Amino acid sequence: MFSKETYIARREQLRKDVKHGLIIIQGNGEASFNYPSNTYAFRQDSTFLYFFGLQREDLIGVLDCDSGEDWIFANDYDLDDIIWMGNLPSVNELAASVGVTNLMEISNLLGISQSHVNRYASLELIHACVKQRSIKSAEEIIEIEKAIATAYEMHTTAMKMAMPGRYEYELAGAMEGIALAHGGPVSFPIIMTINGQTLHNHNHSNELRIGRMLVMDAGCETAMHYCSDITRSVPIGGKFDARQKAIYEIVLAANMEVIKITKPGITYQEVHTQMSKVLAQGYKDLNILKGNVDDIVANGAHSILMPHGLGHMMGLDVHDMENYGEINVGYDDETIRSQQFGLGFLRLGRKLQPGFVMTDEPGCYFIPALIDKWRTEKINAEFINFDELEKYKDFGGIRIEDDLLVTETGCQVLGKPIPKTVAEIEEVMAQ
Repeated sequence: MFSKETYIARREQLRKDVKHGLIIIQGNGEASFNYPSNTYAFRQDSTFLYFFGLQREDLIGVLDCDSGEDWIFANDYDLDDIIWMGNLPSVNELAASVGVTNLMEISNLLGISQSHVNRYASLELIHACVKQRSIKSAEEIIEIEKAIATAYEMHTTAMKMAMPGRYEYELAGAMEGIALAHGGPVSFPIIMTINGQTLHNHNHSNELRIGRMLVMDAGCETAMHYCSDITRSVPIGGKFDARQKAIYEIVLAANMEVIKITKPGITYQEVHTQMSKVLAQGYKDLNILKGNVDDIVANGAHSILMPHGLGHMMGLDVHDMENYGEINVGYDDETIRSQQFGLGFLRLGRKLQPGFVMTDEPGCYFIPALIDKWRTEKINAEFINFDELEKYKDFGGIRIEDDLLVTETGCQVLGKPIPKTVAEIEEVMAQ
């Protein structure tokens, strides 16, 4: 941005030219590919940029020509936003940076939700569509495996490039180029980051350096728009150090436990809980957690290191059918969504059936803001060794994600196996 004085002067000149009344300048909102959280790259409205200079979504600027005051209307970020998107400036900080001191939250101003349309959607129709689309046909599976074949090339190429001195954008660009070269775009904006503690990090500006894990979450669409969604986490330079390997092996064990126990008739909520026990035992072995493993999971203490659900449906959308409403896709009258932190963010909880395709994506994230909050508020203090946890604040994160098909007797990892053991990753990166 320019200096705040530049934007103040521009707004003042506009006021002089217009003379009287209120001037409302609306910034852009995010635009979704297909469901709300899968968005195109954000680009701010140029008029808003000229007078306010702020890149954040969903801002409204108001100039009062009579009083000489400027206002910014917005909703502030909360902890959930920080967990998913990293530390973000407050609206107050953003406004101050361009010389605006008057703020108001949009939701408080309006007193209504942003959209009323979904209130009138036909639940009968939604449920019928979900029932039909949840069971993938053989030809749909072929398309999904085509997308995974391209993802194999995307990920193994990026692994070989993940050397110190490169930048995240080089790897992300190579991945996206491969997706386009195979006839389809990426299925969501690529997550490529050495700051893996931020779950959905779309900033690609960092230089790769030894000692950091690189989280690569990327997939593509086929020409028919069926998707893949794969995550691999690799050590910059190609060799896991002892600490990286210890955490990685815990997450990998959780990923493999899901593959072992997934079958028709079990709920994915139950699979998430069993997977969580594998994570909790691993963290207990490292002295990060303490106490009985069942009690740790029952109280959600392990969720400080995995504040998201195990996976989601996948098909024509990378988060399949979530434009119908996530609760209508992932839950039903039999399986009720948990209110517990972590488990409550599980997108797919209901009973599995043959033909379901979903992701298996456990992770471990050392999020300083979340660690500080739980320590200060003594949340699950009886199960967490905060002094030990402090030592990992510089770690970042790890996620391992595969795409699974529920079969008649168990499940199948779709597509050509993409390297994910320590030995396999180090071998590919040595190339």
